[in-house]
Amino acid sequence: MKIFNYPSSASEKKLKTIINRAPGFTKKEYNYVGRIVDDVRKNGDKALIKYTSQFDSPAVTAQSLRVTEKEFTSATKKVDTTFLKALNRASNQIETFHKKQLRKSWITSDRPGTLLGQLINPVDAAGIYVPGATGGKTPLVSSVLMCAIPAKVAGVKNIAMVTPPTKTGDINPHLLVAAKKVGIQSVFKTGSAWAIAALAYGTEMIPKVDVIVGPGNIYVTLAKMIVTGTVGIDMLAGPSEILIIADDSATPEYCAADLLSQAEHDAFSSAVLITTSKEVAYAVSDYVEKQLIPLSRKDIAKASIENYGAIFIVPNLKRAMDLANRIAPEHLELHIENPFEYIGQIRNAGAVFMGEFTPEPVGDYMAGTNHVLPTAGTARFSSALSVDNFIKKTSVVQYSRQAFKKEVNDIACLADIEGLDAHANSVRIRLEKK
Repeated sequence: MKIFNYPSSASEKKLKTIINRAPGFTKKEYNYVGRIVDDVRKNGDKALIKYTSQFDSPAVTAQSLRVTEKEFTSATKKVDTTFLKALNRASNQIETFHKKQLRKSWITSDRPGTLLGQLINPVDAAGIYVPGATGGKTPLVSSVLMCAIPAKVAGVKNIAMVTPPTKTGDINPHLLVAAKKVGIQSVFKTGSAWAIAALAYGTEMIPKVDVIVGPGNIYVTLAKMIVTGTVGIDMLAGPSEILIIADDSATPEYCAADLLSQAEHDAFSSAVLITTSKEVAYAVSDYVEKQLIPLSRKDIAKASIENYGAIFIVPNLKRAMDLANRIAPEHLELHIENPFEYIGQIRNAGAVFMGEFTPEPVGDYMAGTNHVLPTAGTARFSSALSVDNFIKKTSVVQYSRQAFKKEVNDIACLADIEGLDAHANSVRIRLEKK
């Protein structure tokens, strides 16, 4: 990994390359996805089967689009007890964490004659998108848990999942067992932009939902962008990223391993170390090179490290925290003594992992926190997927005659200033009538 002393012109140039690295999309790609979305909106299952057959599996038909109870039952026989144990622990811990996010409806009468409040209700239906990594051979079970459990905790009654099938028209059994575990009612064998469109607009087989969540490639992201406003979406996710802040107490082997854990995701992924120790910087660089060699995805990880990886040596931890807030990383690890002393300085991060025995994969799978996190600097203004993504907040207002008369002139004044005569009349007419 390249090492930079910060601040310097070279380090600033590299930093800007990392911050602005998002691959983006072309007008051609946007228009292409737009045509797919429009086709599914107009032609429903016919279009859905056409794209699924062309890009994923010719074995999927309108009749086999939805996973049957027989397929769910068969899946349970294909997974082992070790997986079931891990699944149960992860799902229980994720549910426990997200239950603490629940909100309650409330009403207050702080001002005489008024009632003000807020109703908290779940959306009626949610759609979960689960990518079909490498033809279903590496099932993203954790995505099922992270997306469905907050919806379930929020009280969503109808949860549908879409995921690309294998060439033979099947869904990995681990995904089906996980879906059943977390209460997903329906699973459909379809993916990419056409699956997002189906959830947004509904087809003969796939019900229309109110919210769509879950990660995906550029075509999924573009489809989510296009249907935003028709349905709610969680976020427009970019490539994965990790930032590690380390002092001289850090273990270089651990830092290197954690950097590579995100670099292996995508060639556009970012892996950055900010350290106050020159010795740690050079040791981590050496370990990254050594640990790359046996990785099955070493070509991807190497491209990520070369293009969007870097080590910055800074004069102190305050400068490190300032840099972290500027980058606003998806994952931030603190490999420093007494991390609690610095947690208050962190304003922009998707999730913070403190201490050398809390690597980012702990959060990906087991801790209970959600791993669907803001990327590409959006942690400056957005948050992890949570129960809040699946609820609606409705304001409640009631005035008595006395409270109304007390404020009516001020209301009318503001309406007059805005030139909205009918608004003003709406309140004044109540003064005229005895």
